[in-house]
Amino acid sequence: MRLIDAFAYLSAEVAGNVFSSVLKVAPMMDVDWLGLFTMQGLNVLLSLFVLAVGLFALVIVILFVVDVVQTKDAVRRNYPVIGRFRYIFSTLGEFFRQYFFAMDREEMPFNRAEREWVDRSSKGHDNTVAFGSTQNLRPVGTVIFVNCPFPTLEEDACPTPNVVIGKGCPNPYEPQSIMNISGMSYGALSKPAVRALSKGAAMANCWLNTGEGALAPWHLEGNCDVVFQIGTAKYGVRDLDGKLDPVKLKAIADLSQVKMFELKMSQGAKPGKGGILPAAKVTPEISEIRGIPVGVPSISPNRHPEIDNVGQLLDFLTKIRDITGKPTGFKTVVGAYGWLERMCEEIHRRGEACGPDFITIDGGDGGTGAAPMALMDHVGLPLREALPMVVDILDKYSLRQRIRVIASGKLIIPADVAWAYCAGADVVVSARGFMFALGCIQSMKCNKNTCPTGITTHDRRLQRGLDPEDKAVRVKNFVDGIRKGVGTIAHSCGVKHPRALKRYHCRIVQENGRSLPMDVVYPPVEALVQYRVKEAV
Repeated sequence: MRLIDAFAYLSAEVAGNVFSSVLKVAPMMDVDWLGLFTMQGLNVLLSLFVLAVGLFALVIVILFVVDVVQTKDAVRRNYPVIGRFRYIFSTLGEFFRQYFFAMDREEMPFNRAEREWVDRSSKGHDNTVAFGSTQNLRPVGTVIFVNCPFPTLEEDACPTPNVVIGKGCPNPYEPQSIMNISGMSYGALSKPAVRALSKGAAMANCWLNTGEGALAPWHLEGNCDVVFQIGTAKYGVRDLDGKLDPVKLKAIADLSQVKMFELKMSQGAKPGKGGILPAAKVTPEISEIRGIPVGVPSISPNRHPEIDNVGQLLDFLTKIRDITGKPTGFKTVVGAYGWLERMCEEIHRRGEACGPDFITIDGGDGGTGAAPMALMDHVGLPLREALPMVVDILDKYSLRQRIRVIASGKLIIPADVAWAYCAGADVVVSARGFMFALGCIQSMKCNKNTCPTGITTHDRRLQRGLDPEDKAVRVKNFVDGIRKGVGTIAHSCGVKHPRALKRYHCRIVQENGRSLPMDVVYPPVEALVQYRVKEAV
């Protein structure tokens, strides 16, 4: 660097001396000033060009020497300078694939067609398409809805009826929306993003889940309904030892905006894995919100230490519900499922009042800001398999009306949401769908503090691009688009509203290329004999 600085300084000195000499001599002569300065400008440009070429050559020489001398990278050592292009192209490849090479239905985790549907809907634009579908209907597992020869007329359609969550609670909750905002913590999301979600949720009349990072003032700013999530670190409701603090929990419950409490057992992208909040991120603000020391790393356990079996799970849920007086349930990823049957048996032994008011099923294909690839790719059942399984288990034990089922995991377009209602969901929530509504471009930089749209970064410069007032409208429009799209599917199937969709309203493509009704793939489950009387009551 010193050689480069010296070279630049010498060039500037030479150019300056030449220019000064011309100015001294010019008054003594009959000079064409325009021509002089034109020549002077050309000389300066020529000098700069020579300087740039020289600097470029110098940089190449330095990189060559560095690459030949270093021993950590064999490609760069064997192919100095040229070997560096491998990493440049690898970095740029994801951007070229996204914009130039990938087809509309090829990308993961969300393809271009899905992202553009959310983008157009959130902007309030027309979402119709021309010429024909780009969706291939032949792959195994493809869902095809069964249209009715006599679809529901618009004038015969009716608003989707509410479901009651927490029957028997002092403060049951009746969510107004078929689509709601899943858990995303303040800290994982930026302040402008949380503000936009809060205001947008209020405009759309849907709920906002706080995520496990506790309740921030920005969650309450829009005056929307809030679901408070309790993670394994119990941020916001913890004592100094990291255990549940009843006083703090009661203070949260006393807020009228907080409607339910969700105990997070696991999430789709990293079941069985706790989180690490680095010391640098534990600012005084985060410290106050989460209830942890400033500047000290915070490590979340990979499960709740108080819960080691289904009995302790029911005890903990009952404790939270008794303190708060509000509906209480848990969020989980389904892998092993025998414990769910044991939980249902235990509920019947104790009495239905001890059961969870809801279960949020997160698919193994869920997302997060950061997770080990081993967990992200290979652990946990996808929602397409887990949701019908859980609904069937609850039916088997006659608990379907007592325990509501919330579906979460890659449900961002109307067809996916309609499938969830066919499978038996009572409510659908989404996280990444709302991130797309805020303007997310799937740059996959959530964990690097470099999110180009300001959604998952705390860089003030990048946050400037996210206007909460404008994005709140996009959140509302996205919810409206989902409601309209799912309603259109429901009417095509001959029912009056989305919650009237049943398994026989959709078919699933099999390996032989033919489709079967979902109620054949997942046949109705009869309640066990010993519980049928309770179901009738």
